[in-house]
Amino acid sequence: MRSPTRESAVPQRHPATAVILAAGLGTRMKSALPKALHRIGGRPMLAHLIASCAAVFERIVVVAGPDMPGLAAAAAPWPVVVQPERLGTAHAARMAEALFGEGEVAVLYADNPLIRAATLRRLLDRRRAGDAGLALLAMRPPEAGRYGRVLERDGFVERIVEFDDATAAERSVGLCNAGVLCAEAAAMRRWLGQVRAENAKGEFYLTDIVGLAVAEGARVAAVEADFTELRGVNSRAELAQAEAVLQSWLREAALEAGVGMTAPETVFLAADTRLAADVQIGPYVVFGPGVTVEAGAEIRAFSHLESCHVGRRAIVGPYARIRPGSVLEEGAHVGNFVELKAAHLGAGAKANHLTYLGDAEIGARANIGAGTITCNYDGQAKHRTVIGADSFIGSDTALVAPVAIGARAVTAAGSVIVADVPDDALAIARGRQVNKPQRAALLRAARKKESV
Repeated sequence: MRSPTRESAVPQRHPATAVILAAGLGTRMKSALPKALHRIGGRPMLAHLIASCAAVFERIVVVAGPDMPGLAAAAAPWPVVVQPERLGTAHAARMAEALFGEGEVAVLYADNPLIRAATLRRLLDRRRAGDAGLALLAMRPPEAGRYGRVLERDGFVERIVEFDDATAAERSVGLCNAGVLCAEAAAMRRWLGQVRAENAKGEFYLTDIVGLAVAEGARVAAVEADFTELRGVNSRAELAQAEAVLQSWLREAALEAGVGMTAPETVFLAADTRLAADVQIGPYVVFGPGVTVEAGAEIRAFSHLESCHVGRRAIVGPYARIRPGSVLEEGAHVGNFVELKAAHLGAGAKANHLTYLGDAEIGARANIGAGTITCNYDGQAKHRTVIGADSFIGSDTALVAPVAIGARAVTAAGSVIVADVPDDALAIARGRQVNKPQRAALLRAARKKESV
């Protein structure tokens, strides 16, 4: 008889599903925006949790409330089902039953955005270990407050008691319920169907599943994780606290990757900021979403970058603003009080101070003088400016787009350029200076007489 192969000995598992409950309005936020769409690290809370779930679960389902069209975009490409009436968390989870599949199902909350993939992996693995029918996430907050307490016996959860129902001894227990549950799909369906709205609010509570599982004889295992991951976000203050936690993680990861920061606590990163090793960041720099910075680049103090790319050994700032669609090639310089929008600076190009370049293509090694602006908007449409390699744009030049400046061309300071400039040409577009001898003294005398 042939012995089984190594592959056939591995049990085949059904895909696991994460159900994210995101129907909450977040009344404590005092905002018309659904709670799950409030941002930390430049990304909606829902998107953070989806990213962690996608690293562990094969399928994700988001449960939204009625009139939440923005949630579908934040959840894409994962499906969204609607809870037509807000009748509690167990009722919300039941809205996704048709998409549970046959593997494990974990039910999570969109207002727990900081749960890391490694924690979700531990939760799923604990359920799959085979000795527990239900696994849940638990935490030990610095102040347990009014959290429900997780009461254990012989290494398994005996019950969860809400603060209002707990005795003094039970309130002294430090292990608290985080609300996240994981069970095999058939069991999850069965327990959800048994939940009753027998409470003051008349709602179906997901936490009742723990008691149903224990009553059925199933073991319930608690997986502990750090409070900073499991803390909920229900108010603007808690949103700010979650932002602070995320920023500390992002800064720590950047420093570990070889990024230099003069004052890390003053730098704000987006969740998707990509910084190569040997990037140097000065104090009070803000990165919006979609920024990539290559090795050796320097971002100086008080600069703001969003949806842009900074090439190797480029310099930005201080006090520079790089707006979406902008690209700085290797060795490009953007100095103080310079703003770029959808501008592409070639290798070695320089705009060192007091300049606006919008919808522009700047050739390699071009030098843009102080006070230069591209006049790219006519009130209805945006127009593009092209500046050739090795050109020199004199200070206080206004470039009225659409316009092209040739390679190695020069514009005189104070010019208003409205027509294309050929390669190697000098463009002068300003009024001729006229000097009136002694006229200044006469003007002063006239003004003095008028003031008497």
